[in-house]
Amino acid sequence: MNTITIEGQLRTGFGKKATRQLRSQEQVPGVIYGGAQEINFYAPAAALKPLIYTPKFQLAEVKINGNTYRCILKDLQFDKVTDDLIHIDLLELVEDKKMIASIPLHLTGNAKGVKDGGKLYVKMKALKVKTYPKYLKERIEVNIDNLELNGNVRVEDVKEEHFEILNSPRIPIASVTLTRQLKQEEAAATTAAPAAAASAPAAPAAGAPADKGKK
Repeated sequence: MNTITIEGQLRTGFGKKATRQLRSQEQVPGVIYGGAQEINFYAPAAALKPLIYTPKFQLAEVKINGNTYRCILKDLQFDKVTDDLIHIDLLELVEDKKMIASIPLHLTGNAKGVKDGGKLYVKMKALKVKTYPKYLKERIEVNIDNLELNGNVRVEDVKEEHFEILNSPRIPIASVTLTRQLKQEEAAATTAAPAAAASAPAAPAAGAPADKGKK
């Protein structure tokens, strides 16, 4: 799994004034929690960009005063005006302790319903799971080869041996629906069928004599 290395410093000053000073130096305050103790630190905003500006699930190794903390990203705060990163929360990974993470989903294969003219809609991009750190992975793969028109792949269809999936099982992950063209073709076929039946000559009633024609 890809790992981002971040060089940080222990935070000694707190309060609004100290925080403003850090941010004026393009440093971002943060907290590492989940381990033996909570670590207050700061790190350069530039060093955090590869971790936060990506859809990938990655690990972070934060080096502070000779100690290394293996972490995952848990929360971010951005300035409402400038959209600059102003705070980061990291969760320390403890090998014998289960943790919760959001793992990206990756769809594989070609949906049967798309081949039949439907359109694929992806409704979830990640699953929230509970597991031990050693089982973390960059993504969860979901095969959609058998996904048919008007069908869904749901959370309950995902089977991962070491993950307890925390999302509601009936939530759709992806679906294939009729395109506008297919809907129009179906509507046209439905309308044409009664019209064809109405224009067909009526069959003679049972037992009624057939027309003999004029001489």
